[in-house]
Amino acid sequence: MDLVLTESQLRRVFSELERANAAQAGRLRGQIGDRHPVHTVYGGAQLFRAETIEKLGEYARSHFQTYGVDAATFAAAIGLQSTDPEDQNWLENTVFERVKAKLHREAVEDFRVDFEDGFGFRADAEEDEVAKKVADEMARALKANRLSPFIGIRIKSLSEETKKRSVRTLDLFLARLLNESGGVIPPGFVITIPKTACIEHVQAAADIFDMLETHHKLPAGALKLEIMIETTTALLAADGRSPLSSMIRAGRGRIVGVHFGTYDYTAHCDVAAPMQAMSHPAAQFALQWMKVAFAGEAVALSDGASNTIPVGPHRIKDPGPQLTPEKLQENTKAVHSAWRVCFQNIQNSLRNGFYQGWDLHPGQIPVRYAATYSFFLDGLAPATQRLRAFVDRASQATLSRQTFDDAATGQGLLNFFLRAYHCGAMTSDELQRTGLTLKDIESKSFFKIVDAKIDS
Repeated sequence: MDLVLTESQLRRVFSELERANAAQAGRLRGQIGDRHPVHTVYGGAQLFRAETIEKLGEYARSHFQTYGVDAATFAAAIGLQSTDPEDQNWLENTVFERVKAKLHREAVEDFRVDFEDGFGFRADAEEDEVAKKVADEMARALKANRLSPFIGIRIKSLSEETKKRSVRTLDLFLARLLNESGGVIPPGFVITIPKTACIEHVQAAADIFDMLETHHKLPAGALKLEIMIETTTALLAADGRSPLSSMIRAGRGRIVGVHFGTYDYTAHCDVAAPMQAMSHPAAQFALQWMKVAFAGEAVALSDGASNTIPVGPHRIKDPGPQLTPEKLQENTKAVHSAWRVCFQNIQNSLRNGFYQGWDLHPGQIPVRYAATYSFFLDGLAPATQRLRAFVDRASQATLSRQTFDDAATGQGLLNFFLRAYHCGAMTSDELQRTGLTLKDIESKSFFKIVDAKIDS
């Protein structure tokens, strides 16, 4: 049969589709940017010192050595299982050795000095002094190169009750920090605002940051914002619309991260306290809503924290008598139980596409890396084969002037390897088994890799 629709009839329709498709391709680009941390460690502002991050690393290493002992013990404690039983020993040993190396090299990737829940409500004079003290200590750590690669502070929310206190703390802290550091902001520095419930909260933060930058003669956009989704109104406003994607525009390029507050959010959903958990359906619903709303945006999404702390019931007092074998065993049992909960929560986050979460205690840090590394390593062989095949297919399609319509999957595979390499889960040798060079992979673009292969 002859065609019914003519080229002239379809010209307008195809032109509109071209514009719409270009807009979609620009937004849903699927690329990840520079390195993102796999966790954020929180600590009360009143406790922060220049040595804090190093001490957290020491504690994490000690906890790992005491309760992890060896590869088999650690794997059994956290519930590490390979999808291929023949790879179990390899996975256990590889994860154990890489976690150990990571804890010695860089135990804490991101740290947040907390003026909210971890600090509480105190007299204004006391919070003023702590804000300045934190600035002094952060400047001292910056000069001595003792900060984590990513660092920041969490102020109180911009709700009516705490907005003045929140801005005052930020104002005092930033002025003191810049004075003590010679006008230098630490690399990877962010300001976290909890309970971001509406677009106006983001607009206000951006306006305040503008004023601070102008006063301190900082480059425009130097102050970066991290918002927290902890209320139901952040997902659905009174007018029936979701404000999430509009928050990015309201931030005027400042938002670099969006974190989920598991326990405040589930409390907003009237979930009873004993039932509040990362795995609760209410939390999972909110997280997937975030994934949809922020798809393609250049922001890092983070899940929340396991609130099961890996600490035994018996404390060793020094000086004092040593614990009995029975008490030591009870401590080990408690730590291993908490580790397993933490491991399961992190693995679930990773399966749902959340590559960052919170650690509330240094004893959780070894499990963070174990869960993350095992996630990437367990899928290494099939992902390697798939990426090689995708690059070959895309190159052939381009050479023959055909359309390769699976580029999103190819970009997703590339992102898998980028994240694995950045966090220390994979070595450069393992990455290059894909047939790509480290330079290829760090281009961060599947299309650029394909074009380079064709040109070569």
